Amino acid sequence: MDPIFLSYSQVNGVPQESKLATYMKHQNEGSQSGVTSQSTTKNTLTFDQIPVSLKKVVGQTGEFIPRTNINNSPSGAYSSRSSLVESPSSTPPTTPAPLIITCSPTQLLDKTTTTYQENVGGTTYFYPAAVSGTSGDVNSSMVEESNVAEDSSVVSAAAITMFPGTPPHVKTAKSHLAAGEATFYIADDLKLELQHKNAITLLQSNVNTYPDIPNEVDNYQDLCPLESLQSIHKTQLVNYLSSTFKATNIKTGVRYCLRRIHGFRLPNTKCMMLVDMWKKLTHSNIVQLREVFTTKAFGDHSMVFVYDYHPESETLLARHFSNNEPLNGYADHFSSNPNAPRPYSHQKNTLLRQQQGSLLPESIIWSYVIQLTGALRVIHAAGLASRSLDPSKVLLSGRSRLRISFVGISDVLMFDSTATNPLALIPHYQQDDLTALGKLLLALACRSLLAVQRENLQTSMDLMSRSYSSDLRHLIMYLLSGQPRRTVVDLMPMIGARYYSQLDAVQMHADILESEVSKEMENGRLCRLLVKLGTINERPELNLDPTWAETGDRYMLKLFRDYLLHQVTEDGRPWLDMSHIVHCLNKLESGSQEKICLMSRDEQSILVVTYSELKHCLEQSFQELMSAASVTKAA
Repeated sequence: MDPIFLSYSQVNGVPQESKLATYMKHQNEGSQSGVTSQSTTKNTLTFDQIPVSLKKVVGQTGEFIPRTNINNSPSGAYSSRSSLVESPSSTPPTTPAPLIITCSPTQLLDKTTTTYQENVGGTTYFYPAAVSGTSGDVNSSMVEESNVAEDSSVVSAAAITMFPGTPPHVKTAKSHLAAGEATFYIADDLKLELQHKNAITLLQSNVNTYPDIPNEVDNYQDLCPLESLQSIHKTQLVNYLSSTFKATNIKTGVRYCLRRIHGFRLPNTKCMMLVDMWKKLTHSNIVQLREVFTTKAFGDHSMVFVYDYHPESETLLARHFSNNEPLNGYADHFSSNPNAPRPYSHQKNTLLRQQQGSLLPESIIWSYVIQLTGALRVIHAAGLASRSLDPSKVLLSGRSRLRISFVGISDVLMFDSTATNPLALIPHYQQDDLTALGKLLLALACRSLLAVQRENLQTSMDLMSRSYSSDLRHLIMYLLSGQPRRTVVDLMPMIGARYYSQLDAVQMHADILESEVSKEMENGRLCRLLVKLGTINERPELNLDPTWAETGDRYMLKLFRDYLLHQVTEDGRPWLDMSHIVHCLNKLESGSQEKICLMSRDEQSILVVTYSELKHCLEQSFQELMSAASVTKAA
């Protein structure tokens, strides 16, 4: 008779040379009930009596690690994998599923014992026995699989941290996106936008190209020009030359925008009162002023205004107005619009050509109106005036996010030190802000800077009336009327119900971003789990113990690492399934009571454990690492 069919005699205890001895000892010490001796005749098994699900399956390769049958998962929350998406690049549809061993040894376990083992053909199988108790004992570390399957309420919903999927209202908001978008990753357009902003933020200037830029200016370093330095002499701000840089704060490492005013000396410090008022002003449509200082680092007396830096922003002048717009010179006498009346003046012909191009949608203009009036309302309520509301000073980020930039510069450069009350002219400047807003809106509606010239105002209003509503016309006419007591509050009834459309668009965009953030939150959580596993597995030594990573709880985590990442198909090819990895990591973090079968690489040891035990091993091992890392050697 073949020796493999001889009766089995149980070995007394776990072999000391086994790497699982430390773990089994830990299990016996942590159990409240003692180890009950088993009868040799009661546990005598033959190979034919072992269920097929417990027999060792040998594939064509010598390093196959089985995986748990997810369909028979005892946890109701993890019983289905239909909501998970496998990696399309790693798991083609034709890839066969690997061999699966269903590990359900509870029917063979004696509930009065804490350790169960058997040896078949030279392979030792170890099984932790179930803890005695009722099926409703949720706090026990071992729950019988049959009881869990019958009552799914034993798994707390609060412990499940998997991504539940995109909400239906967010799907409606994202209906314009491609149908093939990845479900569990951030949207491609948003990812590219953020990556581009990060790349622009980290840009540094070439020292050979800009040798005149100092290495440090006050508390800022790594200055990078945000505009061409060759053209700064053509751009003037209140009769002073200016240039803009991106710089990094030496103390905090935060990037800021530096606006340098060339050749300016501060006569006195009375104007710093207005600077302090601007520094306290915070609004979502205003680039906040952080600091103002004077410096000689550029070789002259310069004043530097420090603002928040918003990468990938451009001015309204660069976005909506043509750079080659003819301001003077010859223009053809025939307009591109054949229905326009003749004869044509030079300015009117230019305006018609601009109108024949791409007009801005009225919804975009109303969005600009709401954002700019909201910023002006806060500025005027603080007792200040913008004094910089023109296309070259309004930044546009993303699709339609506006910010008024370079605030406070005019207050410092044009400050009258002889005035008894520096705030006396603020109401006059606030009226100028409303007039500047009307000119900006008219220029945007006509897509031409010529539209705001005095001789072209009537023509511009007529051209705007052809393409836009009467509400927008009345709003611009009110802003340009020059009435002495205009306020931003008076504009709210003219905007009317368009506030609700803007609010709906903002909230819908916030829902989309919240959904994208929830995906990355789950990805970051799983990344931290993988980092913990990576710091434990295959560690050469810990506290002068070279076998630390190969014994005790660490050996279980090593087997789990192979079960998680190193599975192969029946014919020996790597089996790459992202959904399997994500699913197992979610169960590990939640401490699921589902059992999995872990096999050593030499196929000589098999261990059936729960995710709850693996989570305990992970926490204990990582705590040992943290304790060892926090120890300071004596001098």
